[in-house]
Amino acid sequence: MALSCLEKAQVWLFKAVMGVFSLLFRLFSPRRPAVSGKKLPLVSNPLLLQSATQLAKKIRRREVSSVEVVQAYIDRIQEVNPFLNAVVKDRFAAALQEAAQVDKLIEEETGGEEVLEDRLPLLGVPMSVKESFALQGMPFTTGVISRRRVVATVDSPAVAQLKRAGAIPLGVTNTSELCMWPESHNHLYGITNNPYNLERIPGGSSGGEGSILGGAGAVIGVGSDIGGSIRMPCFFNGIFGHKTTPGVVSCENQYPPTSGRQNEYISSGPMCRYAEDLLPMLKIMAGPKAHMLSLNTKVHLKKLRFFTIPHDGGSAFTYPVSKDLIDIQRKVVKRLEADFGVKVQEVQFPELRYGFQIWDAYMGLPDKEGKPPQPFAELMGEPGRPAWPLWELLKWMIGKSEHTVAAIGLGLLEATRSSKASSFIIQQKEKLQKEVEELLGTDGVFFYPSHPRVAPKHHHTLFRPFDFVYTGIMNTLGLPVTQCPLGLNEDGLPLGVQVVGGKLQDHLTLAVALYLENTFGGWRDPGAN
Repeated sequence: MALSCLEKAQVWLFKAVMGVFSLLFRLFSPRRPAVSGKKLPLVSNPLLLQSATQLAKKIRRREVSSVEVVQAYIDRIQEVNPFLNAVVKDRFAAALQEAAQVDKLIEEETGGEEVLEDRLPLLGVPMSVKESFALQGMPFTTGVISRRRVVATVDSPAVAQLKRAGAIPLGVTNTSELCMWPESHNHLYGITNNPYNLERIPGGSSGGEGSILGGAGAVIGVGSDIGGSIRMPCFFNGIFGHKTTPGVVSCENQYPPTSGRQNEYISSGPMCRYAEDLLPMLKIMAGPKAHMLSLNTKVHLKKLRFFTIPHDGGSAFTYPVSKDLIDIQRKVVKRLEADFGVKVQEVQFPELRYGFQIWDAYMGLPDKEGKPPQPFAELMGEPGRPAWPLWELLKWMIGKSEHTVAAIGLGLLEATRSSKASSFIIQQKEKLQKEVEELLGTDGVFFYPSHPRVAPKHHHTLFRPFDFVYTGIMNTLGLPVTQCPLGLNEDGLPLGVQVVGGKLQDHLTLAVALYLENTFGGWRDPGAN
């Protein structure tokens, strides 16, 4: 069944608008300072090469102090952030004070290491926080200039849970403007770079998190994901991340807030360099709902059913998956079959061709009371009047707009969205949902490309804006996904794959992540690249 003439016209209109934006960007965008040839320094402090789980254990055993660990990460951030522009506001002095309090607590503890591990599993371990999460006393803007004076007065629940577990925030990290673009760039904080190649993007919207973690300036962090905002940055920066089954980890006190039915598709989850930190972080972040995920259940990989989906079947909106990503996914399949004696079945879902239309349609659906999502133009203007995207485009062309061209383009494209979702697209989504859930059950996982290509050069997502749907479609389906690094390509850029499980089967994909880290080496120091 093909798209209707109206839907074909919408495809053409989308591409035409983005083509115009591409041309305008090439003509009017200011040139960035050259960064070619520059690279991050090699990690020199061995404390930076240990997982959060290992660091917490050493701190509890007094093998190293929390102050030493926190200072090591502060030193690394100060070393690499001039290259990356990932951390946009630090709290180093407060973090060192909190680390000193941790060391004093451990010195005075009489209950032993086990008591501390049970009560405060991340005691003394530093972390980074995406700036769209409320962190008390820190900026809470998502890169919107009109919000530049907004400071969080509370902690978001996920951050609060990690702090209660003993983690120490070092600062907040950059995002795309209003968290709705795959490049972390805004006019409040500027543009963030990829640690493996400064001319490449770190992804978005959790790109600051991905960049500072990939650059070894943090060991654990938090992200949110409504279209790939955890997984794309993790992929581009060679780290691990997990998009939790929706509704388990609270997304309250984040900006922008969800509206319409978007709360059904957004997830918060952990981002980290070492796979063994994913599960304990998720347990903590999920808080009272952790029991929903069977995280204490031991997973036997030999007993799982594995599937692989090499591409989306040829969408009109996305570019073909590159050869190096096709090849690395095949290597994963071959290793699994060799190591466990399983058969990894290749499957195809024709409905994936309509991934962007499905994601876009469902993002625009009204809530149960019939109220539509808050217009993007309103968010652009808050706390004042809504922005007028066409006027902002004209201002941008003469360097006077406070908004990025990506945000302006999204504001304009929003006007082309139909007020009523296509019945054909709704049918495709419902069919895809049924087929995928029947395939996975409670013991299946499948591999799917994270993106059609490795980390693009800065601003190139403006010319290929719909490739994010390789991650975005999983949001619409409400599935848990773990993003796993798989080494580097010939150009030294991270490779990776999405590991997708059935709803509430997060423990399966986390177990596969541990296997893939052990098999393919996990995170690599970009300074050694």
